Amino acid sequence: MYRYKVDRMGCGGCAKSVTRAIAGIEPGALVEVDLGAKLVTVSGATGPADRIAETIVAAGFPAEPLSPTA
Repeated sequence: MYRYKVDRMGCGGCAKSVTRAIAGIEPGALVEVDLGAKLVTVSGATGPADRIAETIVAAGFPAEPLSPTA
């Protein structure tokens, strides 16, 4: 499970954009967005955390990877 702090994500449209971007590279992953905390959690991803962070950034949202959780 990977977690990211995404400070510029502030609305449902932002959350959908981030979710869509991640689904494009990790179609089997579960993406959960907490807009209030500005956190994105990705479960079941097969790729590296950095690749997912780069994908979020490419979608227009600076992302800071947080410590992975089990």
